[in-house]
Amino acid sequence: MTTAHDHRKLGRELGLFDTDPLIGAGLPYWLPDGAAVRHALEEYIRTAERRAGYQHVHSPVLGKRELYEISGHWAHYSDDMFPPMDVGGEQVLLRPSLCPHHAVIYRSRSHSYRELPLRMAELGGMYRSELSGVLGGLTRVRAIQLNDAHIFCTLDQVAAEAHAALEMIGRAYEALGITPTRYRLSLPGPGGKYVAAPEKWERSTALLTDVLDRSGLPYEAAEGEAAFYGPKIDVQVTDGAGRESTLSTVQVDFHQPEQFDLHYMGADGARHRPVMVHRSIIGSVERAVAHLIEQHGGAFPAWLAPTQLVILPISDTELPHAAALAQRCAGLGLRARIAGPDRGSLGARIREARLVPYQAVIGAREAADDHVALRLRDGRRLDPQPAGDVLTRVSALIAAHSPRLWTAATP
Repeated sequence: MTTAHDHRKLGRELGLFDTDPLIGAGLPYWLPDGAAVRHALEEYIRTAERRAGYQHVHSPVLGKRELYEISGHWAHYSDDMFPPMDVGGEQVLLRPSLCPHHAVIYRSRSHSYRELPLRMAELGGMYRSELSGVLGGLTRVRAIQLNDAHIFCTLDQVAAEAHAALEMIGRAYEALGITPTRYRLSLPGPGGKYVAAPEKWERSTALLTDVLDRSGLPYEAAEGEAAFYGPKIDVQVTDGAGRESTLSTVQVDFHQPEQFDLHYMGADGARHRPVMVHRSIIGSVERAVAHLIEQHGGAFPAWLAPTQLVILPISDTELPHAAALAQRCAGLGLRARIAGPDRGSLGARIREARLVPYQAVIGAREAADDHVALRLRDGRRLDPQPAGDVLTRVSALIAAHSPRLWTAATP
């Protein structure tokens, strides 16, 4: 990665996102190609979560001040929250986090030990009152779409759930082509920004330390980086300018289950307190896309690319065949577009589409035989093949979220 891959510059050049003073600082908007990347990422995460046994919920981005007083956010995090709004005689806030809402959703129903672990996930909006001086592109914004989840479980289940979350993060990074810089055990530091509960901190830190030790992942401990309610395993990445940030996280929380009086009925018929494991596979969608732009220089993995296949008819005569192929791509869920002769010579169109994973060239012979001559983004040129076979192969690789562009054998 080089500093040339600044996501702020490249993202605008590629037509992925932009900002406008009329909307406001730290509030980027997504253009069609950027929205396609974002939606593909969100669909991947939701599918991975469903397969891992998560239930998806949806909660409002507003909450009463009392909600955040109970959770501890108001006491420990209010400097990063937007001011309260007076609505109907009540103070309402834009939420800085999803966990209080999920705690309330959990306690809205009674739960048995047989239901645990209960894995609750949401891709939801939250808001941070970031100072103007730290805002930048997609990495520091004021409106955030967070890939968040909370696992309500017994104490005996915490280690297995945290370990499973780390494995989910590893699989996502492989599909996304991301290499973490380091794993960090984020611990509390001096000062009053942390919940004063030494015994809870000791237990949760011991749990996460054991998870890291058993995983075999190298990690470093860092004081002063914990959440106000508990320690974290943070997965760190580095951008093109050498700046490090947290992309993914796993946290153990004994605090909020107590604050919200959460419980489940045990096998003994008595009420027990669950533990809350906070887990985010890709963190905020904005920061994840920023890192992906810089990591890949706009040449995204095929499943994530805004245009997955560009169709290149050599002359106007092949345009009807190109249109028919585009229609077949749409039926398979592939994001394809036609770059016709009106956009220049074939060589110019190929160069223009250099970031597109697949380029399907159609000449007179290919049109007559319903074939395409496929060019891959990495420079490989394949012999003309039946269009149906090519689309089947490409669709399978994309559906598998494979980092490969092609395979010698049928997947």
